[in-house]
Amino acid sequence: MQSGSHSLMFRTDAFASKSANLLILIGRILLAWVFVGSAYGAITNFSGSVGYFRSLNLPAPELFTATTVALEVLMSAGLIFGLGTRYVAILVFLFVLAATAIAHRYWDYPPGPQQIGQYNNFLKNISIMGGAILIFVTGAGRFSLDRKFGR
Repeated sequence: MQSGSHSLMFRTDAFASKSANLLILIGRILLAWVFVGSAYGAITNFSGSVGYFRSLNLPAPELFTATTVALEVLMSAGLIFGLGTRYVAILVFLFVLAATAIAHRYWDYPPGPQQIGQYNNFLKNISIMGGAILIFVTGAGRFSLDRKFGR
């Protein structure tokens, strides 16, 4: 290994170690952002969200939409503020797993743009699940209500 690349690796590792708590906070906020956006969209276009869930043949689409919005708000707040973070990470993982199984079954679509879109959403959800696992393992970090309350 060349000394220049070794130095870069050392600086990268040092930065990650020194900045871990800030980076965990940023990661939590970025992970939450998808739920903030989804909840906002469902709240501002509730009938559109109900219609989408109805198109998936889900029972009680109004109740399903309201429950989804409530969970997304809860998950967003928990991740952003770092409150009950490990429990929220488990909830995120299970929520996204269910959403993927219900709404992003790309294999049910004929080849073409719809299948590609659903496949991309499937992959996005797999990535979110990976982020949830990382937050579960790392916890909320220093900049969190969990830390303030000694959890």
